[in-house]
Amino acid sequence: MQVHFEMVAVFVKFLRNSYGLAVLLASLWQTAVAAPPAPIFVLNSLEANVSVIDPATWTETSRIATGKEPHHLYLTPDEHSLIIANALGDSLTFVDPRTAQVQRTVRGIVDPYQLQFSPDMKWFITAANRLNHVDFYHWDGTDLTLVKRVPTGKTPSHLWIDSKSSTVYSTMQDSDELVAIDIATQTIQWRVKTGALPADIYGTPDDRLLFVGLTGGEGVEVYDVSGKEGRLVRLIKTGKGAHAFRSAGDRRHIYVSNRVANTISKIDMQTQEAVAHYPAPGGPDCMDVSADGRFIYVGSRWARKLTVIDTVEKKVVRQIPVGKSPHGVWTLDHVRR
Repeated sequence: MQVHFEMVAVFVKFLRNSYGLAVLLASLWQTAVAAPPAPIFVLNSLEANVSVIDPATWTETSRIATGKEPHHLYLTPDEHSLIIANALGDSLTFVDPRTAQVQRTVRGIVDPYQLQFSPDMKWFITAANRLNHVDFYHWDGTDLTLVKRVPTGKTPSHLWIDSKSSTVYSTMQDSDELVAIDIATQTIQWRVKTGALPADIYGTPDDRLLFVGLTGGEGVEVYDVSGKEGRLVRLIKTGKGAHAFRSAGDRRHIYVSNRVANTISKIDMQTQEAVAHYPAPGGPDCMDVSADGRFIYVGSRWARKLTVIDTVEKKVVRQIPVGKSPHGVWTLDHVRR
């Protein structure tokens, strides 16, 4: 009998614990369901501030003051902070990506036009667009320490770091070059000529190919970087002023904004072809893609608007007024990079 009662007691305890676990899980689920969508951030480069857009109401809820000329932004490895790089303000503004509250400002970061963390999370690298150098900072999870400043060609624009955290590539906007820098030694390994005004870069998951947007041309150049130096293998015609890339979320397709053509093109990285085009009025620049992959959020640089494009219907579904020269666009609720 004693054994029987002990078994009953254990069973009752199990039921109680299971019920408590069920209640906890239900509570967490309700919290997740009830949580508001993450805001969309739009960098107003000529106003030194950021528009915060509520994607539930599609209204601007606030403006965040930053340093001069905020152009690009990047999430910290722990996903606790969104870093806004203020190129002319020589500073970084850290913002909560969920609440849009400013956390802190880090000064003394010289000309951080474009920025990236290495995949191994050990390096924070910036392109100094107006001062012609790429900076390597050590990141300890909280603070940045400058390790080396690498002189480059004229006007380093955008960066791409390979999956092994071994090489960072940078376009030289005004000397029309693509440069490869070894991360371990912070030395330039090679440089090759590109088409006119190279801007953003995007690499394939296997690190073999790089796609380079030609803002002074009519498409995207494809480089094979698996050898000793980059080798041009193809030009994909997308539209005039090809500029910024964003992943479509499937590890195969990417979007590129054609700033002069007022379109966005979808590129198949395997076939190296443009497979779709979407209208994007007002000088489309940087963009993000909704978590379900259906909508593109893009800054219409000349129209002072955030434009939302439905990729299924292939049309603009709304435009929200923001500040002057909207550049970077980002939200936590995005597709897989």
